[in-house]
Amino acid sequence: MIARIGSARPKGAGFRVKFGILTGLLMLAALGGCASTEDSRPDWAGVKKDAEPAILFNFKQTAQFDVRWHTSIGNQGPDLLQTTLTKDAIYCATGKGSLLRLDRTNGKEIWRIETGMVISGGVSSGDGMVFVGSNKGDVLAYGEDGKLRWKSLVSSEVLNVSKVADGIVMVRSGDGRIAGLNAENGKQVWTYERSTPALVVRSHAGVAIQRGVAFAGFAAGKLAAIRISDGEVLWETLVSQPRGNTELERISDVTSDPVVDDDQVCAVSFQGRTACFDTAQGNQLWSRDISSYTGLTIFSKYLYLSDSTGSVISLDKTDGAMVWKNADLLYRSLTAPYVFGNYAVVGDLEGYLHALNLNDGSFAARIKLDGGAIEATPMGLDDGLLVQTRGGEMYSLTLK
Repeated sequence: MIARIGSARPKGAGFRVKFGILTGLLMLAALGGCASTEDSRPDWAGVKKDAEPAILFNFKQTAQFDVRWHTSIGNQGPDLLQTTLTKDAIYCATGKGSLLRLDRTNGKEIWRIETGMVISGGVSSGDGMVFVGSNKGDVLAYGEDGKLRWKSLVSSEVLNVSKVADGIVMVRSGDGRIAGLNAENGKQVWTYERSTPALVVRSHAGVAIQRGVAFAGFAAGKLAAIRISDGEVLWETLVSQPRGNTELERISDVTSDPVVDDDQVCAVSFQGRTACFDTAQGNQLWSRDISSYTGLTIFSKYLYLSDSTGSVISLDKTDGAMVWKNADLLYRSLTAPYVFGNYAVVGDLEGYLHALNLNDGSFAARIKLDGGAIEATPMGLDDGLLVQTRGGEMYSLTLK
């Protein structure tokens, strides 16, 4: 069933999407380096010049968001800093270098430490430690008590730090490399690197982990399966083939985490395609011309994604057939969907959180949060949701 779709560019919207090719808001980097920007999301991605975000229309809510607790942690700065959860705590960071531990039941601050660095990647956790990376290539590991355990250095700015798997923490850097570090002492075990196009999209994409293998997407539409224990490349394939006459047109980077389920791994590229592959050999199962820079969610028999224009789409994961599409949130810079109960939940550039029915994509609930844009995909937290805004407001919500 296809949900009703609204106007692609309604008139009178109070916010105009910026469009500045090769300006400070572009997350493009020349080979060998990346520059920080004001905003970690590419406003230009999939947006035509002067496009305006869709105006939100009223609807009869069949579900309701309720705030369980709310706390302020501090502005996120230029980078999209992920939050990580452990059994007892929430760990998060600010753009000014603060690392925090919060009580996951009420959001109260347990400790806050100043790392003395500009945090550009993380936060992640595992083996009783918490990991962050800096814009100078530093990787820092802290105990759950907030004490520094070790410090290591990778080849360039840290963009993502993975959870610990098989005793390895994987660190993605701005030069396109992934370093596998011993989680106990920070020593480098292996490095994966590949050639990089002249222009790439600066992203904080991580890896998907299953059965001792890390699946990672790269510039120029590449997807690789890497054995975590020793860094051996099991296979490489193309999610999409760069197309176009200019370097800008040919950007087709995988800018988000792949998703893996059973024997299938799926990824989506910007200005490219959505595709699924078998995990053993990397053989393509199917592909569709759907582009996204925020990523996919896999749940049960379906894939859910927000495409580059802001449509929320449900696909059958077995063959890529479209189940439904909601285009009432065009150009609102949506997060990737998070599946919670019977709903797909997305955040937008004005701080609205939207819940869509999984069966047909129709709207079920909406709430406006403080603190500006929601850019990080919502997370599950104790039978509820954890949502963070660009301005550093953290919310725990229920949806019923």
